[in-house]
Amino acid sequence: MESVNQKIDIILPNGIELFIKREDQLHPIISGNKYRKLKYNLVTAKEEGYNKLLTFGGAYSNHIAAVAGAGKEYGFETIGVIRGEEIEDKLQDNPSLNFAKQNGMNFHFIDRTSYQNKTDEAFITTLHKLFGDFYLIPEGGTNDLAVKGCEEILTETDKLKFSHVCCAMGTAGTISGIINSSGEKQQVIGFSSLKGDFLSDVIRNFVTKENWNTNCDYHFGGYGKVSDALIQFLNDFYRKTKIPLDPVYTGKMMFGIVDLIENDYFPPHSKILAIHTGGLQGIAGMNTILEKKNKKLIAYND
Repeated sequence: MESVNQKIDIILPNGIELFIKREDQLHPIISGNKYRKLKYNLVTAKEEGYNKLLTFGGAYSNHIAAVAGAGKEYGFETIGVIRGEEIEDKLQDNPSLNFAKQNGMNFHFIDRTSYQNKTDEAFITTLHKLFGDFYLIPEGGTNDLAVKGCEEILTETDKLKFSHVCCAMGTAGTISGIINSSGEKQQVIGFSSLKGDFLSDVIRNFVTKENWNTNCDYHFGGYGKVSDALIQFLNDFYRKTKIPLDPVYTGKMMFGIVDLIENDYFPPHSKILAIHTGGLQGIAGMNTILEKKNKKLIAYND
C-alpha cells in the first residue's frame, strides 16, 4: 500500500522543496507507522495460531489505539497493559483509552514501577497466568517485524527524488525501516520526541547503513510535552496547508524541519520528504489537557 506525497506550499528559501508523505491516510483507524509496524506482526500472529494480542502503553498511546483497532478489524482479542493505576478511574476523560475500549480492548492497569519490568521474563510469565496464551507486541510496536513493515514506506520513486527523508522517533522502529530501504544518496534524519540520544543505539541494532543522524533539539521538554510556540506552529501549519499534525511526534518533527531550513541546515535546492506517521487520535487527549490549563487548543478538523 502506498501513500500520497503532498507538497507543502509555503515559501522556503534557497530553492528548497518540502513534501509530506501522508501515511496518516493509509487506514481510518490503524494509521501511519502503526499500520506498517503491525502488518507483519498480525500476519505472524495468525500464522502461529494466536487469537489474542497483548501490548503495552500509556494513557494517550497511539499504539494502544491502533492495536485495539487492528484487533477488531482482523479478529483478535486485545489486552492493553496500561502504565498508571490512577488512570483506571478517569477513563471518561481519556479519548484514547475510550476509543480502545470501544474497539474491544481489555485493560490491565499497573503502577509505574511495575511497568518498568514489562520486558522481564518473570513479568511476562505473570501476564500469561492472568490472560492465557497471547501474541506479545512490545511497547510502541518496535521489533524486527515492525522494521520490516516500515521498510515499505519509501517507494522506488521516493528513493530517487528526495535528497533528505525526515521521520519522528519514539521507539526508533519506523526510522530503522526507512534507513534500511533508503536510497544510496539520501540522508535520513530522525527527530526525537524524547530527551537524550539513546535511540541512536536502538537504531544501530536494526540497520547497517551510515546515511542517517538523529536530532534531539526539538523534543519541547520530552515525550508528551508541548509549548505555546509548538501549538501556535501546529495551528499555523494547519491553517496554511489543511494538514493536521500530532503534537507528540510529527508536529515536533515538522517544527524542527522548518526551523533547520530557516537556519540554512539543508543545502540549497534540497528536496525533503517528511513522513507523516499519523497519531492524530492523540490530539483530542492533548486538547483535553490544554483545556484544563486554559491553553489554546490544537486545530485539526473543520
